[in-house]
Amino acid sequence: MKSYSTKDIRNVVLLGSTKSGKTTLAEAMLYEGKVIDRRGTVEGRNTVSDNTEIEQMNQRSIFSTPLYAEFMDTKFNIIDTPGADDFIGGAVSAFKVCENGILVINAQQGVEVGTEIFARYAEQYNVPIIVAVNQLDADKADWDMVQTSMKEAFGNKPVIVQFPVNPGASFDGFVDVLKMKYYHFKDDSGKREDLEIPESLKDEAELLRQTLIEKAAEYDDTLMEKFFAEGVLTEDEIRKGLGIGIRKGEVLPVFCLSARKDIGVKRLMEFTIKTSASPEITVSATKDGREIACKRDAPTTLFIYKTDVEPHLGEVSYFKVMSGELDEGMDLEDAETGGRERISTIYAVAGAKKEKVSDMLAGDIGCTVKLRAGKTNVTLSQPGTGISYEHIKFPAPKYRTAIRAKVQADDTKLGDALSRISAQDPTVIVEYSKELKQTILSGQGEQHINVVKWRLQNEFKVEVELFPPKIPYRETITKVATAEYRHKKQSGGAGQFGEVHLLICPIVEGVPFTNKFKIDGKDTTLNIKSQESYNLDWGGKLEFYNCVVGGAIDARFMPAILKGIMEKMTEGPLTGSYARDIRVFVYDGKMHPVDSNEISFVLAARNAFKEAFRNAGPKIMEPIYNLEVLTPGEYMGACMSDLQNRRAIIEGMASEKGFEVIKARVPLAELYRYSTALSSLSSGSATFNMQFADYQPVPGDVQAKLLAEYAAHDSNDE
Repeated sequence: MKSYSTKDIRNVVLLGSTKSGKTTLAEAMLYEGKVIDRRGTVEGRNTVSDNTEIEQMNQRSIFSTPLYAEFMDTKFNIIDTPGADDFIGGAVSAFKVCENGILVINAQQGVEVGTEIFARYAEQYNVPIIVAVNQLDADKADWDMVQTSMKEAFGNKPVIVQFPVNPGASFDGFVDVLKMKYYHFKDDSGKREDLEIPESLKDEAELLRQTLIEKAAEYDDTLMEKFFAEGVLTEDEIRKGLGIGIRKGEVLPVFCLSARKDIGVKRLMEFTIKTSASPEITVSATKDGREIACKRDAPTTLFIYKTDVEPHLGEVSYFKVMSGELDEGMDLEDAETGGRERISTIYAVAGAKKEKVSDMLAGDIGCTVKLRAGKTNVTLSQPGTGISYEHIKFPAPKYRTAIRAKVQADDTKLGDALSRISAQDPTVIVEYSKELKQTILSGQGEQHINVVKWRLQNEFKVEVELFPPKIPYRETITKVATAEYRHKKQSGGAGQFGEVHLLICPIVEGVPFTNKFKIDGKDTTLNIKSQESYNLDWGGKLEFYNCVVGGAIDARFMPAILKGIMEKMTEGPLTGSYARDIRVFVYDGKMHPVDSNEISFVLAARNAFKEAFRNAGPKIMEPIYNLEVLTPGEYMGACMSDLQNRRAIIEGMASEKGFEVIKARVPLAELYRYSTALSSLSSGSATFNMQFADYQPVPGDVQAKLLAEYAAHDSNDE
C-alpha cells in the first residue's frame, strides 16, 4: 500500500440502529475498494467487520471495527460501529478520530430512537453526517415514511440527493439529482448503467434539484449571488455549497442504497471523496490548551483510541496519526508519564486483516503492537514536544451488577481478566466497594454485561456469578437526642475506663446553627471549646464539638472520642450503611487517673453515639437518579406505567423530534435491570440515560423492610 497524503484520506464512521445494515455497507465499500473480491454476509458469518466468535454467534456488531478501502486514489478509513445502545463506546471513540459520519437508516423502519441517539452524538462531537437510506430492496421498504420520519427528527436539514426507483423487492436503481442521471443496476454486482432520467420522473427530479441548488447557495455568498442572477449552479458549485453546509451540521444529504446488492455504494463513496472533509482541515486540542493542526510538517503525534488483544499478535493499539509523519522504528514519548515507546511495526487495518506499511502521514488511521503503555486515550508524540491530547469522554454506565468467581481460588484470575477487559473497553467499569463489600461491574446495559460474562468464561476461562448489587444507602437523623455510655473493664492489673456524654442533632440545609438545647429537662447552652468539621468521602458532613468543662475529660482523649464516632459513621446503626449530616456535641463524661486510655474512650464514644442515633428519629436515605427515557409514542403508556411501579416521580413529558421524552426521578433500588425491562416493553426501540441526583429518605414501609432484613442478617451472622 502506498502512503496517502492527508488531503487524500477520508475517515468515516458508520452509524445507525441495529439491523440498519452498517456491516453490509462496510462489506460493499471494501469490495468497491478492492480489499476483498467477494462480499460476505452477516447471516453467512463471513464479513470482514464482524470477525469475532461472539459477533458471528449473535449475528450483530458488538465491537467497533476499523477498516480501509482504496478508491479513486483516496484511502477510506472506515470504522463500523455497533448499532445497540449497549455498545455506544465504540461510536464515541470513533468520533475522536473521524471527520465524517455516514448515518445509515433502515428503509423499513425510518428514523429510530437509535438513529436519533447517534445523530445527537455526532452533533455533540461536531462530526458532520451523510444519510444513507439502506435496504430499499426490502419488501417493506417505505420511502415516503422515511422522508416523513427524517423531517420529524431533523427538521429542514435533510436534502434529497437521490430518490429511489421502484423501492421494495423490485428496487433496481435511483435518480441522482446532483448528477441528473438515472442509475440502473441489472444485478447484484454493483455495476451500474448511467441513463437519462425517464420522462415520468423528470418533474420530480427537476423540483428536487432546484431545492438542492437553493440549499447549496445558502452557505456561500458568491454562490448566492450567482443563483439570484442566473437561477442555476453547476455540479461542482452545488457540491461546494453542500460541503460547507454539511461541515456546519446544517445539511444532511440523503442517498439511496441497497448495500446487500451493492446498489448506490460506489456513488456514495464518490460523493464522500468530493464533498466531505479530509483530515487536513482539522485541529486537535491538547490538555494544556494548544491546538495542533493535522499537517505533515507538524511534530509527529498519534492518539490511541482503541485497544484490543488479538490471537497471534497480542495487545494491539489502534491509533490516528494526529500530525506529522509516523515511520517504522520511530521513538515516541508519552508526555503524561515520560515513558518512551518504539513503533516497531505499522499496519493498515481491515478487520482481522493487517497490512504492514512503512509509514503513515497525518490524518491516517492504523495500528501497532506490543506497546508497553499503549492504552486507550494515550498520546505518543515526538520527544520533548510535551503534546498530550484531550481524552475521550465515555458515557456514564447505566447498568450495575455484583460479580464474583464461582470458585474462590479464581478471585485473582477474575480481577486480572476484568482489568484487561476494562482496558479494552473503557465503558466497562470495575470497582471494589469497601462500603458494599462487593465487586461492582458496570456497563451500558445487560447485553453489554453479558458480553463481558461471555468473554470471562470463554476467553479467560473464569466461571462467574452475577447478582443484584447492594444499594449504597445512607443513614441520618431527624431530631435531637442525648446518650451516655460508660466503658469499664477490669482484667488483672490495668483496667479500662471511659465515660462519654454526648448530644447529636441533624445538619439541615437552611436551618441555623444552635448550641442551645434541653438536656435532662433543663434548658442548656453548651460552651463550645473547639470544633471540627468534616466533608465526608461518601457525601454529607460531620461536625464535632468539644463542650466539656471543668476537666471532666482531658482534651487528649477528644481524638479518641472522635475516632469512635467516625467508626460508627462508617457503619451506621440501622443497616450498616454510611451515616451523614450529623452534629455531635460532647458535653460531659468521666475519666480515671490510671485506667483511662484511648481505646476506652473510642469504645465509650462509639456506643454512646449508637444509642443516641437510635433515639434521634433515625432515617434511611436512598440514592435517587434523574432518568430520561426516549421512546416512540406507541410505548409511552407502557413506559409510564412501569416507572410508576418503580416509585418514580414523573417530572416532565415532552415530544421531541418524533419521539416522546419522559423525565423522572427514580430510586436506584428500583433500577436494577431497567435497561432490560425497557427494551422488552418497547420491543427494543426505547432508550434512556441516568445521572445521580441526590439522597432522599425512603418511605416508611421500605425502611421497615430494610431494618427487618438487616436484623435478620445480623442474626444469621451470629
